[in-house]
Amino acid sequence: MARHHGIPPFWSTDQLAAFLADPPAWYVQSRANRTGKRPVWVELRCTICGTIETLRPKKWWPEFSMVSCSWHGADELPPVPEGARRREVDGIGAFVGIVDEPTS
Repeated sequence: MARHHGIPPFWSTDQLAAFLADPPAWYVQSRANRTGKRPVWVELRCTICGTIETLRPKKWWPEFSMVSCSWHGADELPPVPEGARRREVDGIGAFVGIVDEPTS
């Protein structure tokens, strides 16, 4: 839909804010028709350095405990909570999604 309406694949935070402040009619209707629970855009912030990226979430994304830039090492992340195991999910824009799951 975005490509059809000439929206570029990446926007700055200011461009997105301006679009959301005065959205076109097709976007308002599209939002009204949404039945899913995931938001159209999410703002991801690196847990380590605070870098921000705005992305469209994918259905396959799990619920992240945190995200970090792909160039940070695992040793820079906060420790794994006791009684949990950590897994990394690649391909989240410039980020790696971190999921801390309880061990069974």
